[in-house]
Amino acid sequence: MMKTAEVLKEHSFLERMVGNWSVTAPEMGGGGDWTETVRSLHGIWFVAEGHGRMPDGKQATTILTLGYNAEKGKYVGSWIGSMMDFMWVYEGEVDVSGNVLDLYTTGPDFSGEGLADYREQITFINADHRTFTSSARQDDGSWKQFMEAHYTRKI
Repeated sequence: MMKTAEVLKEHSFLERMVGNWSVTAPEMGGGGDWTETVRSLHGIWFVAEGHGRMPDGKQATTILTLGYNAEKGKYVGSWIGSMMDFMWVYEGEVDVSGNVLDLYTTGPDFSGEGLADYREQITFINADHRTFTSSARQDDGSWKQFMEAHYTRKI
């Protein structure tokens, strides 16, 4: 019989994301404001739904799911967006500061050929401001950031 999930201390990082957020990111452009609403599914799973306009002017919706898998000892999740037909699948951990969630994934390479490794980071600056950054693994193993979004809690 499957064991029922319990809210663990690890879920507290994700609980900080719950609420309504204004999002700004130069890379997302499009002249429209982005918003994100994050809700909790009984403290176990967290669903973030984003809405905004792409640089080409088209409306877009994104869905990020995050949770903590106690058996793996890892945060897990996925991301989909109406602008692409690829589902990103994440696995990661919170760093020692307790303010940065490192999520690792593999997805389409920007060159258009094959797959590449990526790291997404959710960083809490304070309770009402967080960032989401995306970086691609370079040939030397380092990470090169190519996107940064700022999330400000709507009061």
